[in-house]
Amino acid sequence: MLAEERQQKILSILKVKSILKLEEICKFTGCSESSARRDLQILEQQGFLIRIHGGAKLKRSLQSEPDMAGKAFENVQQKMEIAKYTATLVEKEDVIYLDAGSSTLAMIPYLDNNLQLTVVTNGVMHASELADRNIKTILIGGELKNTTKAIIGIGTIKELLKYRFNKVFLGINGISSKYGYTTPDPDEAELKITAGQQGEQRFVLADSSKFGQVSFVRVAKLNWATIITNKLPHVIFNKYNSLTEIREVPVIV
Repeated sequence: MLAEERQQKILSILKVKSILKLEEICKFTGCSESSARRDLQILEQQGFLIRIHGGAKLKRSLQSEPDMAGKAFENVQQKMEIAKYTATLVEKEDVIYLDAGSSTLAMIPYLDNNLQLTVVTNGVMHASELADRNIKTILIGGELKNTTKAIIGIGTIKELLKYRFNKVFLGINGISSKYGYTTPDPDEAELKITAGQQGEQRFVLADSSKFGQVSFVRVAKLNWATIITNKLPHVIFNKYNSLTEIREVPVIV
């Protein structure tokens, strides 16, 4: 395989996996580690990725955001593990807020519809699935964002201020030890901030690909919420855990 072909394959896989280890690149392309390192160096110089210890991660635009269809196929196993654990935090007669996003959407099949919950959400897909499970649901009104199927806008925020929540569950695009929680859309950022302020407890659901990523708008500092994530390398876990509480979910076997 030619170097150019390898590099295109690396980028194609990164768009799906977000993070690639060096040994995975060698396996997928049939090249040596030294060739893989040269490919990563070239792609980093071209601005397509960021090299990390033992591999690389996709470099995203500060304002770019996949649509819900794209998100649904990213890190599916990790999101399922996170969602299954997070659902166990929901207690009988809780009033909860589910942020629009693929990680929070993955929670819904695991919510016990015998808990007499009330769920407020700005996610159209979330509201539909909750209704299918016969869970009391309030879909807040406002402008529909076509890409993420989220309800946003000033009217949405005003309506959200009427409610109080036992627990708030949020998705996020980037988690950085320096910049905190970030997201590409100012309207969605404001909505996350408002929802979080209305909750007794705040949880951010994030698979490992979100760590080290930075988007356009800052939502809050890391100590604003508890992070629920899958198994992380200790060097990453220790770095972030000194700034906020991180709960690693049990691995499903």
